[in-house]
Amino acid sequence: MALLHLDFHSDILGMAMNADVILPQKNTSLIGMATAREDSFPTLWLLHGLSDDQTIWQRRTSIERYAAERGIAVVMPNAHRSWYTDMKYGGAYFTYLTEELPAICSSLFKGMSRKREDNFIAGLSMGGYGALKAALTYPERYAGAAALSGAVDIAAYVQGKKEADDPYWYAILGDFDKVAGGKNDLFALAEQAAGKEHPRLFLWCGTEDHLIHANRRLRDHLVALGFDPLYQESEGDHSWRFWDRHIQDVLAFFFGR
Repeated sequence: MALLHLDFHSDILGMAMNADVILPQKNTSLIGMATAREDSFPTLWLLHGLSDDQTIWQRRTSIERYAAERGIAVVMPNAHRSWYTDMKYGGAYFTYLTEELPAICSSLFKGMSRKREDNFIAGLSMGGYGALKAALTYPERYAGAAALSGAVDIAAYVQGKKEADDPYWYAILGDFDKVAGGKNDLFALAEQAAGKEHPRLFLWCGTEDHLIHANRRLRDHLVALGFDPLYQESEGDHSWRFWDRHIQDVLAFFFGR
């Protein structure tokens, strides 16, 4: 595998941005890990959580080794603390993630397929929210989406709050009373995507995680709408020893064992 650290300019955000990319590489002499690269290959868009950046999946997991086993590319973008949204007061990070970044990557890496069946998106916590938001907003673009310990119900989080009491969330979402049912509400996005050809969905959350109840609510909502998500919960809290374990389940769900 090849690991690239990309520094480039984003026109959407109007500033320099970063992404780390793992690419399949043909080789015959690498000891302990071999991959076979095809002319084109699937891509996993892998999103970080609130306190992290584009390096975190490499630092906390063996994602390069897991990707090598399947001959896939992994794009890990930095999205700061944006919640992968087009912020009320800030950058258009959702447009950056779903529009600009794929165009940049496909222009740089000729083997990176833009076909729906070759694109998958996943993340943890804030990144799990971002992955599901992208897939439910644009179900025609992704074959699968996964959230590990996803922060899936931000509408419930800000319900009843005053904007002046939480300027960070106000900068991201704008008027709190308009979040439910809007473009940043996963429950509303699921309703809009219901009945369409939608990505395969995978959700995992630990039973000791503070986000477990929100994940159960989203699971029930998806099932009621006719989705068939693979939902798993097991022992675990909001920590990397569980995300390293379950990102392997995500890859198996997307790409097979």
